[in-house]
Amino acid sequence: MAALTNSNTVTTAGTAEKFGVIKIKDLYKSFPQAEAPDIVVLNNISLDFESGEFISLIGPSGCGKSTLLRIIAGLAQPDAGKLYLDGDEIHAPGYERGLVFQDPTLFPWKTIYENIAFGLRARGVYREEKDNIPEFFKLVGLEGFEKSYPHHLSGGMAQRASLARALVNNPKVLLLDEPLGALDAFTRMNMQDEILKIWERRGMTSIMVTHDVDEAIYMADRIVVMSARPAKIEQVIKVEIGRPRQRDDPDFLDLRAKILQILHFAGSRQELQYYL
Repeated sequence: MAALTNSNTVTTAGTAEKFGVIKIKDLYKSFPQAEAPDIVVLNNISLDFESGEFISLIGPSGCGKSTLLRIIAGLAQPDAGKLYLDGDEIHAPGYERGLVFQDPTLFPWKTIYENIAFGLRARGVYREEKDNIPEFFKLVGLEGFEKSYPHHLSGGMAQRASLARALVNNPKVLLLDEPLGALDAFTRMNMQDEILKIWERRGMTSIMVTHDVDEAIYMADRIVVMSARPAKIEQVIKVEIGRPRQRDDPDFLDLRAKILQILHFAGSRQELQYYL
């Protein structure tokens, strides 16, 4: 009999079996144009994400970070190459991959409870799992807002609801597409800490697209730095700074400077602002 220890580890007969392992091999993606050559977005991308890792994808605007995330989610298909989750090839969306967008994308006509319960209803397991829903309100700090509607919530609270909606299906992988980009600086830093707490508690593999170098360093185990389109992997950087991290730590600042240099924006004050 298997005992669930966290969302990505099952212990069976004394051995731990890991889940949420993603392998990407030779991924190629382009978009057609009318009477013009195709736009190549991803050019032979190969990456491995280990169980329970927190990964940040960073690179110039339009380089294909979100496209890569959508392909992992199953919302887009590559022209060539393969992706695997725990050895199974990814062809379509699945509840084992939760996705959070930059905008909360909540259903405005549904209460927050119904928004969060939506995934369970779509899977046909609401009756069996509805008693777990209060756990997710508590997890994201929205207790007491079950009967509220999205327009009653602040931007940060709405994003918390969107996060709970992605988590309610207990995904192996959490995909975050610039989920904090529309928030003010104070709320953004607070949400960074909240997401990290949830990640540490639930142990799921997490992949986050961001333009913010500081955010990438603060949150990630590894940072994948992508080049301008057609994207290739410039470098994969392991963040060897203990948690919790301090943004004014010398090692933090040194890594920040290194990443900015890789991005080729270290000497451009105007363009550099976008990454800070």
